[in-house]
Parts: sequence; C-alpha cells; structure tokens
Amino acid sequence: MKVAAGAFLAGAGSRLLPASIPFRFFGAAVTYHLLAWLALLAGADALPRFAGGLGWALAALHLITLGVLGTAAIGASLQLLPVATRRPLGSRLWPALIWWVYSPGVAAVALGMGTASPWLLAGGAVAVSAALAAYVLLLARNLLGARGMPSVVAHGWAAVVSLLVLIATGLSLACAYAGAPGLQRGTALALHVVFAVYGFMGMLALGLSYILVPMFALSGAPSERAALTSCALAALALVLAGAAALDIAPRALRVAAIATGAAAVALHLNLMVSALRTGLRRELGRSFRLVRIAWGMLALSFALGLAVALDAPYDGVAMLFGMTAVAGWLLTFLLGILQRIVPFLASMHAPRGKGLPPTPSALTDDRSLAIHYFCHLGALALLALSVIADNPWAGRAAAGVGAAGAASFCVFFAIAIRRMGRGAVAGRARTAAAS
Repeated sequence: MKVAAGAFLAGAGSRLLPASIPFRFFGAAVTYHLLAWLALLAGADALPRFAGGLGWALAALHLITLGVLGTAAIGASLQLLPVATRRPLGSRLWPALIWWVYSPGVAAVALGMGTASPWLLAGGAVAVSAALAAYVLLLARNLLGARGMPSVVAHGWAAVVSLLVLIATGLSLACAYAGAPGLQRGTALALHVVFAVYGFMGMLALGLSYILVPMFALSGAPSERAALTSCALAALALVLAGAAALDIAPRALRVAAIATGAAAVALHLNLMVSALRTGLRRELGRSFRLVRIAWGMLALSFALGLAVALDAPYDGVAMLFGMTAVAGWLLTFLLGILQRIVPFLASMHAPRGKGLPPTPSALTDDRSLAIHYFCHLGALALLALSVIADNPWAGRAAAGVGAAGAASFCVFFAIAIRRMGRGAVAGRARTAAAS
C-alpha cells in the first residue's frame, strides 16, 4: 500500500527549515503580487496589444513572474524538495543570502523596466541571475543525493535545467537594452518564454503537486510510473519547443511540442483528479477551487498556444495566450496553494510545549481570502475583456480589482504570521509555567 504524502511530510520535521526562511520568500511574493497589479494600472494603456518593450506593462509581467512566482517557488522548493529527497538542505545561510540578493534584484529589474532605465535593468538582472545561480547549486546538491519520490526529483532536475536556460536568455535580453552583445532577440525571447512558463515554473508546479495535492486531500501517493511518464513527455515537449525556438522546423516542432505537452498535462491532471477523488478530505474550499480553475487555464493555454503557432488571424491571440498561461494558470495555482501552505507551515513551526499547536484553520483569516477569491477571478475576467475588446479601461479596472484582492491576500498573510507569533508566545508561557 502506498504511503500517503501527508503522512510522509508529517514525519519530516527534522528537514524543515527555520520559519524565517520560507516565510521571507512568501512574504516577498505576497508584496510583489500587490506591486504587480499597481504596475499594471500604470501601464494599462499598453495592455490589450502588449508585444514587449520597456514600460510598466513589462514591469508588471516580471513582478508576477520573477517577483511572485519565482520568489514563492524558491521558498516552497527549498522547504519541500528536501522532504521529497529525504535529505536536509544542509545550509541555512545560503537561502537567506539568496533572498537578500534576489528580492532587491527583482525590484531593480521591475523599476528599470518601468522607468526605461537600461542600466538599472541590467544591474537588477545580474543580481537576480547570481541569486538564481546560487539557488541552482543548492537545489542540484540536494537532488544529487535524493532517496525518495523519484517523480518529484525528476521534475526538480527538469526545473534546474530549464532555469539555466532561463538565466542565460534573461541576461541576454536584459543586457541587450544596454547595448551588450547576446543571443538574437527573437531566439532569446522564444526560449525565455517557454523555459520560464512551462520549464522552470511549470515543472516545479507539476512536481511539487505530487506532494501538496495528496497531502491536503489526505490521499495516497500517485503512481510513480505514471508521474514519471508525464515528466518525460513534458521534458520532451520542452526539447521540441527549444529546437523550434532555434529555428529548426519551427511550425512543425511547435505543434509537436504542444501536442506532447498536452499529453503530459492530461496524464498529470488525471493523477491529480484521482488524488482528490480518493482523498479522505473531500471539501477543500476556495483554495482548491482556484487550483481547479488554474488546471483549466493550463489546458486552455495549450489551445491558445496552438493558435499562436498556426498564426491565427487575430491580433490579441498572443496576449491571450500569455495572460492565460501566466496569470490564469501559474498565478492562480500559486495563490490557491499558498493559502493552504502558509497556515500549514505556520502550524508545523509553532512550538509544541505541553499543549497542542494551533491548527491551520485557526491561523487562517477566511474573510480576507474570500475577498481575494472574488477579486482575483474578477480581475482575470476583466483582463480577458481588455484583450478581447482591445480596451485599456477594462485593463485599468482589472488592475484595480486585482490590487484590492492582492491587498486582501497581504492581510491574510500578515494575520497568519501574527497568529503564529502569538502561538509562539503562548508556547513559551506554557513552558515557563510548567518549569
């Protein structure tokens, strides 16, 4: 009988990092989430037919990808992958140093893009790349000695390779604005988009789902053979897309990559739905409604990607594809998972003393999450309307509603941290009274 992922994680206390490490990454992600919507508000005029170029629309995109998705991915993977590999991370200094370099670097990148300052952008890109390179080394060292969950480890290695491509192409694109030589822009951009969205972030999202979804649903671990098959298909899709970006039979290989990637995702989603259907906990609330919506957006992104590959005669199709893949899938998935994992980790980090630790539900402010849920979905709908109708005012409305939702998510995070702190104070008081 397979061991439930939740039980596996529950016995991993010795491999948990200090609370300050994952929560500083999550806190930065939550902050950048709000800043991304505000940047989009400033750049809403360019939103409906955005096709690149410096400005606040590009800054908003990177505040989401680097600021929200990247920061949260680093924090989550540094905490969860050691659980999957059954190896402690081995260093508590390096994750803190990565945060101190990466987080300001993201701010510099976004500010450089928004204010059209190439040298600030290039400096921020160098800082972000250095932090990501250190993260790659830390992650690779942990994966090399892996002793458990081979499917999660395989996805981790795919994410590591994708991140190396992402670093190289990101540096090339950023430094090109400052006049430095690099890859041809079209090639670098195509590689950057694919390996950012479906490579690094995508493979991490798929891989960590094999821990997180069964853990929260209280179900058995998914089939390793099926998960490894999905991973192999996804990796093949990335190779095909990379070859197409290098101008090797571009249309044929893009279509083949989309078909292969869609097969990988279909297999993955079948495993996830099965875990939810067979889990002991059937009602997972708004957080997993967001996760299910994100899965639908992931499937839709392949249909829109196919339309882009076949040069569909509609000006907004590329923007719809990007919005669906980044905001619809990755951001929605992350926000759904984050509102589960923050209280869960806070509960695990709370001191035991003589009493029971606070439950995740006791650390969760449901009202702020309810506001965020409706604001986030409303913002996605308004974003789609802005692109379809080529209407910047709908984009401004989307940014305003999204910012309200992001502010509510900040409230949820702050309350969880405050309640965890109160639990720590209460735990120390119980211990002192007992002695």
